[in-house]
Amino acid sequence: MSALDALFAPRAIAVLGASATPGKLGAAMADSLASFPGPVMKVNSGRPDPDRGFFPTVGEAAAAHGITPDLVVSCIPAAVTADALREAAAVGARAALVCAGGFAEAGGDGALHQQALTEVVRDTGIRVLGPNTSGFLAPHRRLTASFVPGASDLEPGPVAVVAASGGVNHALAFALAEAGVGLRLGVGLGNSLDVTQGDVLNHLADDDGVRAVALHVETAAEGRRLTEAVRRLADRVPVVALVVGRSDIGDFARSHTGALATSWRVTRTALRQAGAVLVDDERDLVDAVTALSRVRLPANPRPGIGLVTAQAGPGLLLTDDLRSHGIQVPPLVERTVKELRELLPALTYLNNPVDTGRPSPALTQVVERVSEDPGIDVTAVYGLLEPTAVDLPAALTAARTATPLVAVVGGPVEQARRTRRALGAAGIPCAATPASGSAMVRALVEDAAARTRRAAVVTATDAPTLPPPGPVDEHSAKDVLADLGIRTPVRLVCADPAAAHAALDELGGPVVVKILDAEILHKTEVGGVQVGIRTHDELDEALVRMPASPALLVEQMAPAGPELIVGVRRDPVFGPVLALGAGGTAAEVLGDVSLRLAPVSANEAHAMLDELATREMFLGARGATPVDRARLTHVLLALASLAADDAVAECEINPLRVLPDGDVVALDAVLLLRDPRDQGGSDDA
Repeated sequence: MSALDALFAPRAIAVLGASATPGKLGAAMADSLASFPGPVMKVNSGRPDPDRGFFPTVGEAAAAHGITPDLVVSCIPAAVTADALREAAAVGARAALVCAGGFAEAGGDGALHQQALTEVVRDTGIRVLGPNTSGFLAPHRRLTASFVPGASDLEPGPVAVVAASGGVNHALAFALAEAGVGLRLGVGLGNSLDVTQGDVLNHLADDDGVRAVALHVETAAEGRRLTEAVRRLADRVPVVALVVGRSDIGDFARSHTGALATSWRVTRTALRQAGAVLVDDERDLVDAVTALSRVRLPANPRPGIGLVTAQAGPGLLLTDDLRSHGIQVPPLVERTVKELRELLPALTYLNNPVDTGRPSPALTQVVERVSEDPGIDVTAVYGLLEPTAVDLPAALTAARTATPLVAVVGGPVEQARRTRRALGAAGIPCAATPASGSAMVRALVEDAAARTRRAAVVTATDAPTLPPPGPVDEHSAKDVLADLGIRTPVRLVCADPAAAHAALDELGGPVVVKILDAEILHKTEVGGVQVGIRTHDELDEALVRMPASPALLVEQMAPAGPELIVGVRRDPVFGPVLALGAGGTAAEVLGDVSLRLAPVSANEAHAMLDELATREMFLGARGATPVDRARLTHVLLALASLAADDAVAECEINPLRVLPDGDVVALDAVLLLRDPRDQGGSDDA
């Protein structure tokens, strides 16, 4: 039994503020709940009328009905909500939906009203959904706890919606209905005073009637608790997430790497790493959950897609969109091509995408042959409805394919809609346009790849010895990196210019000379780094140009090569976050950064480089030596393990240079330690 059963599966319900006056919130809610099979009690303390079924208190309503309501639906003003729920909890109510606004979102007295409601939750244990929400929908229970017109007409089905906004919850529910997909549970969280996204996701993890979940995220205050809930749920059913806030940069951190990674990016990273499929808008969200509610591929790092099109132009749109998103559309083996040649006219294209010319009676066999190709894991078919040429729905449902099917069907509006619904009922996801079909296929592929990444073992590295609390200079930071097995330049710490000259003799030129001051993080900006020093005269000139410093660091100069930025920092919501970015201005100007939550698996760390737009710079472009992927992965895993130490606030290598032999060396390093008084707390905000 779920902790939220009293909310989403109540035996009886009481409506606070129920009204007989049309247009009132309490009247609309009572009307919506009329189809609920259990008792629905009407409570109106201002105008009680027991003869007409309106009672002054929940206790009197419960006595009259002979049952205590599990759920109280509050349609009363914010100022009186807390006292009313406290009274309801006292007579046995275990959950409440608070629809009214005027709480924290309104500011002023609203914050006081929300605090009073929080105290009721704390004191009584009653679970509260909201406030400031249009409610939730559970069609299979005939439970419409919503005042939105038309919500009670939604059909039951296998998809659940968990939305930050009540309005988005209803918008997605109606869009799913238009796509021919029914709703298992639709929840709008509102202010999330008590019941959160993590709570609802954990509830859904125990519901065998759910086949896919649409998750809408505006903020992610729960941090790791949210990702753990997604991880648990995604083990059983697909989760598709839409994260709002692409344009919100926010104050991520004061480090260079951290400042590049927005909270939107970190949230998406966290959800993807937990196993969610990410989408960019609500249309793709509906397409993705529609497909995943009917088909789920086995775990596969890169499924191959076979395409069959009865019209070349739209088929090319579908092919191009898939390939532009990195989806594999592999050539068919010769045996498959030979079999297709026997089925299709000579003028058609036979090697993925397969163009049949137009719908024909051979379509069923063509689809079957493509699906049987060893490189194909999903078969997608595009066709217009041409009943005189072929019965397209019959041809597809008759196909005995070796892989799941995804269909894209166009034609007269009503006829095409009926066809898509019929194919969906037969377990074949069906889209209306090539773009929607691509979104469906991408969701299937990403879900399969996500479960491959999730299966990887997390790799740990032995923790190094950290410096004592306080500012850490570059030399000490590099000692920590060396303990982690990360290559650093040969270097000497010098107390004065004379020692620097001796270091030049010992190391040989060229060398780099830096000020060594733990209080200065960006030495280049103050002239504290001089490079290419080969002679003692050049060293004297460099020292004159440099600001005063308690010590100097003299290092062997590394050969030229492409540069990366690698860092780890402690996000206030999600905890340690690992970042890999292109060096120079690419990371800042282009936002060319890949993120992961730490700890991270070797699989995840290895994949980070492939996500950079500038990856070819590090993979051997123009004959350059490619970076040693194993060494780079080791650096990423080492920094991720460093962040496991609660004393570490942030560590950054900038730059991490790729050497001519492919190895990498940390040319500069910043290590920030946390104040001991701040350690041991939760990273969840």
